[in-house]
Amino acid sequence: MHWLAGRLAIVTGASRGIGAATATAVAAAGAHVVLAARDRQGLDGVAGRIKDAGGQATPLPTDVSDESAVERLFAEAAGMGRLSALVCAAGVLTPALFAETTPAMWRETLEVNLTGAFLCCRAAFTVMAPAGEGRMVNIASLSGVYATEKFPGLAAYNVSKYGVIGLTEAIAVEGKEHGISAICLSPGAVDTEMLRRANPALRPGLTPDDVAELIVALLDSPLAPASGANIPLFSNA
Repeated sequence: MHWLAGRLAIVTGASRGIGAATATAVAAAGAHVVLAARDRQGLDGVAGRIKDAGGQATPLPTDVSDESAVERLFAEAAGMGRLSALVCAAGVLTPALFAETTPAMWRETLEVNLTGAFLCCRAAFTVMAPAGEGRMVNIASLSGVYATEKFPGLAAYNVSKYGVIGLTEAIAVEGKEHGISAICLSPGAVDTEMLRRANPALRPGLTPDDVAELIVALLDSPLAPASGANIPLFSNA
């Protein structure tokens, strides 16, 4: 029996890549999964496949960088039950050399990747704290891990992912007394559209399903002793 079975979970960035694979895996573990992303058509496709496989899924188009949109997402989810798990996988990447990175590019990247995670985690925290239980998984990147190889054109993305790791540590500190655990995963090269946009020359060592399988395993485990940790993922080899 999975810990997730019969529980309500929200997965952001659920229209493609790691988010879509995670939503599918979380539903297969028995959770009712709320799928959030900006791409309505993509969400409907993922939700349809989950339902065809016998799972429960509700697509709710959401821009996680928009505070009002996040509030609506969590208000609608509240009508489906008590939230137990959150996976923040929403992210954007616009390659640009540092000197060519515009303030608009910088803002969009940090607003989706970091502020979006903050808004969703904060909303989940306020729901989970009174219940005395909750588990969160945030997706960062090796690009945000100290002393790992960095590539040109990713300054804004790298900074946003450093921030997600710090955010997760902060949630773990304040969540401890409320029974809330938060953990961060930092994948390297995952076979996604985002990787191909970031560095077409990189050979992926992971698939979205690899990451999703680990996320479900983590959510199914007692996370408290590891809360606040960041797990770097280099390869499935």
